[in-house]
Amino acid sequence: MIVAGVDIGSQTSKAVVLKGDNIYRSALFPTGTDLYAVARKVVENAAQGIGHTFDDIQRIVATGYGRVSVPFAADTMSEITCNAVGAYHFYPDARVIVDIGGQDSKAIKLNDEGKVVNFAMNDKCAAGTGRFLEVAAETLGVSVAELAALSRKSGNRIRISSTCTVFAQTEIVSLIARRTPQEDIAAGLHESIVSRVYGLVNSIGPGDTGRVVMTGGVARNDAIVSLLANAMKREITVPEDPQIVTAFGAALVARSRLGSE
Repeated sequence: MIVAGVDIGSQTSKAVVLKGDNIYRSALFPTGTDLYAVARKVVENAAQGIGHTFDDIQRIVATGYGRVSVPFAADTMSEITCNAVGAYHFYPDARVIVDIGGQDSKAIKLNDEGKVVNFAMNDKCAAGTGRFLEVAAETLGVSVAELAALSRKSGNRIRISSTCTVFAQTEIVSLIARRTPQEDIAAGLHESIVSRVYGLVNSIGPGDTGRVVMTGGVARNDAIVSLLANAMKREITVPEDPQIVTAFGAALVARSRLGSE
C-alpha cells in the first residue's frame, strides 16, 4: 500500500509518501504561483525517495490552503484535522498543538482519542507567523536563522506595539534610526509573536495536562519555543521535522480510507 499526503501551504508545499506502516519519505518546495505544478512536483519527489513513481501511489489526500488546486487527490481535508492526525500519531499523549506557519497560526486542542475538540486560528494577519519573522529579518538585514541567536543576546527587550506586519516593519525602521540594538529589536519581535500565539492557545482552554506539540516551520526557532513554553509553564515538544506533520497526517488519512474500501 503506497499513499501520499500533500500539504499546500502559503509559503511551502510538503508531501509525505507512506509505504506500508513504517516506510516514508518527505519532500518540501516553495509553493510559488502554480499550485498544481508544485503539488505534482513535491509528491513525485517524495515518491522517488522510496524508489517509486507518482503512478505507483494508490491514494492521495490534499490539505492546506491550496488543497483545492490538487485535482489528482482523491480527497481533500482541512489542515486542522490533518495536523491533529499527524501529531497524535507521533505523540499519542498530545493534547495541545501549536502550529505556526508562513501566513497563519493555529492552536488545536485534542481529546484522549486524538479528536479535535477546539481550535483557534489567526489567518487574517501575518503578525505572529513565519512571514512576520521574514519581514523583520529583512528589515534588520539578517537571516531568519540568525534572529533567534540574536534575540538571546538581548539585555533590554523592547516592546513591538504594532499588531500589523506592515506597521511593525515601520516601527522596526524607526527603532533602527534611534540606534536601538539589533538584539533588543529581535527579542521584542519574538515576544510579540509569542504574545499573539499565547492568546490563541488560551482561547481554546488548553488545560494543564498532556503534551504540547509545536509544528510548522517556526517550530525550528528555539527562541520562540522557549518563550512560549515559559508563557504556558509547560514543556513543548518539537517533532524532528515539524514542517511535515500535517502532510504526514494527510497520508495517514489516505491509508485509512484506502484500507476501508
